[in-house]
Amino acid sequence: MNLDFTEDELQRYSRHILLREVGAIGQARLRAARVLIVGAGGLGSPLAMYLAAAGVGTLGLVDHDVLELSNLQRQIAHSTARIGQRKVDSAAEALRGLNPEVTLELHPRRMDATAARELIPRYDVICDGTDNFPTRFLLGDACHLLGKPLVSAAVLRFEGQLSVFRAHEGAPHPCHRCLNPEMPPPGLVPSCSEAGVLGAVVGVMGTLQATEVLKLIMEVGEGMSGRLLLWDALDARFRTVRLRRDPGCALCGEHATIHDLSAHEAP
Repeated sequence: MNLDFTEDELQRYSRHILLREVGAIGQARLRAARVLIVGAGGLGSPLAMYLAAAGVGTLGLVDHDVLELSNLQRQIAHSTARIGQRKVDSAAEALRGLNPEVTLELHPRRMDATAARELIPRYDVICDGTDNFPTRFLLGDACHLLGKPLVSAAVLRFEGQLSVFRAHEGAPHPCHRCLNPEMPPPGLVPSCSEAGVLGAVVGVMGTLQATEVLKLIMEVGEGMSGRLLLWDALDARFRTVRLRRDPGCALCGEHATIHDLSAHEAP
């Protein structure tokens, strides 16, 4: 591990290096890490900004969308002047302004099964910043099958949830299907565009995601694998529930039936 830092790096990350749990070794681990963020919107914005600020060496951004005015209520990596740009390009401009030392790998494409097979193996940690169940289930399945940890958050209205999935490491870690075995029927759970979301709630959950990513990379603290964090912003109440590995799970159970991403292929 390379522990040589430039004078600029020592100044930029001085508050990290002062932390006993981080120090030079932890900062070097961050510099060497590769993190893929799927979704450059509400969750992906604070997530990417804090990872770039922390000195994560390489950030991959996946998003096929372009920036719209309605995004700016919560997607803080973007600006009014960049409306109409691809979100990955707009986010990259903000990230380079914050920390030009971070390497950015932009993937302006939809996260489908082909993209998952191609991109996920290139990174150390995968972050789910998406807003739809098909992509969430694809990422959960792909990360387990390809052996990568997944840091996942979700928001709706005034509520958020967060967990980390590392079932590929074996028991007792659960996978995402231990929590939600199947996708809900279309229309059962409304999207943020249908039900609304408080912008600051998205910011908090994206920041919590960033914290879990940093902990994973630096190997500090107690991670969220096997636990689900739930936040009700209206009641200002956090609670954590235990997630247990399901021996009958179709993805990680004793007699798993999901062995590839064929179910996620386009018809």
